[in-house]
Amino acid sequence: MSYWLYIVRCADSSLYTGIATDVARRIEEHNGRGKAGKGARYTSARRPVTLVYQAPFEDRSAASKEEARIKRMTRPEKDQLIAAAAAAVLALKT
Repeated sequence: MSYWLYIVRCADSSLYTGIATDVARRIEEHNGRGKAGKGARYTSARRPVTLVYQAPFEDRSAASKEEARIKRMTRPEKDQLIAAAAAAVLALKT
């Protein structure tokens, strides 16, 4: 089973980092749709959230290690990571 690391931007512009096997389902949960009570406490007060970054990993351990690394980053470092990923996606589209 593959795991995904994801970052969402909350309505107050804060960032939340997590891991999931199904990112689309997890975003729905963060936004209060899907199973009740499944969204993170942090995001429940900062809805809606928007997906701004995702990266695949072979297993939960690797995803968790990257999650911990990103959570230690400063906000400017996280913004740079998100911008670089967005630029890479745009480059693929052209």
